[in-house]
Amino acid sequence: MERKHMSAFLLYKTLAADQPPPAKKPSLQVSAKKKKKKSNGIVHNNNNTSQVKQPVSAKKRKIQNTAAKSPAKPEHSSEEDQFVGGEKCLDTLLKELSGVNNSRERASRLFQWLINPIPAKAFFRETWEKKPIIVQRKNPNYYKGMFSTAEFDRILRQEDVQYGVNLDVTSYTEGKRETHNPAGRALPYTVWDFYESGCSLRMLNPQAFSSSVWSVLSFLQEHFGSMAGANVYLTPPGTQGFAPHYDDIEAFIVQLEGKKHWRVYSPRSEEEVLPVVSSPNFAQSEIGEPILEVVLEAGDLLYFPRGFIHQGDCLPDAHSMHITISSHQKNSWGDLLLKMVPAALEIAMEEDVEYRQGLPLDYLTYMGVQNSDKDDPRRGKFLSRVEGLIQKLVQYAPVDAAVDLKARDFMHDCLPPMLTPDELASTVQGAPARWHRGQTKDVGSPITAQTKIRLVRAGCARLCSDGDVVSLYYTTNNSRVYHKEEIKSLEVQVENTDAIEFLIHSYPKFVTVGSVPCDSADDRITLVESLFERGIIQTEQPL
Repeated sequence: MERKHMSAFLLYKTLAADQPPPAKKPSLQVSAKKKKKKSNGIVHNNNNTSQVKQPVSAKKRKIQNTAAKSPAKPEHSSEEDQFVGGEKCLDTLLKELSGVNNSRERASRLFQWLINPIPAKAFFRETWEKKPIIVQRKNPNYYKGMFSTAEFDRILRQEDVQYGVNLDVTSYTEGKRETHNPAGRALPYTVWDFYESGCSLRMLNPQAFSSSVWSVLSFLQEHFGSMAGANVYLTPPGTQGFAPHYDDIEAFIVQLEGKKHWRVYSPRSEEEVLPVVSSPNFAQSEIGEPILEVVLEAGDLLYFPRGFIHQGDCLPDAHSMHITISSHQKNSWGDLLLKMVPAALEIAMEEDVEYRQGLPLDYLTYMGVQNSDKDDPRRGKFLSRVEGLIQKLVQYAPVDAAVDLKARDFMHDCLPPMLTPDELASTVQGAPARWHRGQTKDVGSPITAQTKIRLVRAGCARLCSDGDVVSLYYTTNNSRVYHKEEIKSLEVQVENTDAIEFLIHSYPKFVTVGSVPCDSADDRITLVESLFERGIIQTEQPL
């Protein structure tokens, strides 16, 4: 006997009316194996249990081979169960993390706090890029301090928020999605009038204005190894701001205020699984039935991979504010190969005569679209030659160089690290040089061979080779506005590459300047001063 589906939305409304949820019938129990086949979304509540969601048709299961599994309560290792964040609010957590010596561990702990109680290792093993998942906490203050309507209003009043650049005004009514952006600065008088008229407000790149969002994203980008972005969405009661669509990012929907009704749908075909670009807006008739339907309340989290169609609307009795944290845009194996294959072909043509040999004189008579239906033995021979050259191309693939190209893009995408007061005091920003009583004071470097130094963050600098030039790319002088500045780099003399690698691999330990492998003491000081001036390194004690 098959269980009759009740969506989380309907269940929510039932519970809201103080009626008990439908009782479970013993005859509806199914084996763990069968439950795996019927589950596409998992709800985690604060005691780490899971509920099977709406079953999916056989056709949809065939299309979407990344369907979620719904195991029994998992047996995780003690390492997976270790979690520092607990029920702390964000401000408390960030203060706690400022005492952690290693930025990679800070990033790991913050991500674990974000998705708690799901262990991070289990999340990446079972859920990431595979299926949506919900965390319902019954704790409206869990994400307190990340962003709020009060912060939204402050930003409108105090910052230069521009329509279309920093803020979008949107609506979705009767199947029609519209943007209502005027020109110029978004001021509270007009913005809140749009909101009262039933329009949704989307703040783009809130990290440019909010230190809390900047802090969270600067940690998460190190954890994901790719850019972490965010948008904030404020929706009036009883309205919807966006049409159904899918995105090209991994999305974490963090409910900050109020509540919102969400519906999530499977990718419609294999081609839409983990798509390269976001979709256009869909009509309701194009997307089928949701595999997951839920009302998120403040403190809840919804994750879904790129390619999963979604739409959210506000219930009549409450507004909604959520922040979508995103990552892994254009960060696939295919994106790496887009950089690698052209370089491999260039190397192959330079080093292997087989790639330089001419095409057959008559190949245009039997190859190409107009000849694709021909039964010509020459076609098979031609295709076999192409296949052989492609297979042989692997040996010329400059894998490390292609990875460095990806890394260089990532360094440009990154937010600058948000430093703690103690970190600021031990970087160039806290150096004692100043103007005092009509003259300069404490100018000149106090760095000596005994000064202890390290990178300010594990991932703040990357050594890359581009032909004969070796460059150190770094994030410390990046803008909080995406790509507002050119990529930052420092050309490194070949004789200093060992010194840079030494500093990168020594992190998080502090090392003395005297231990840095350079040809001379003067070279050490010069190199270290150059890194210090750019904010790449910090000293163990304020100078």
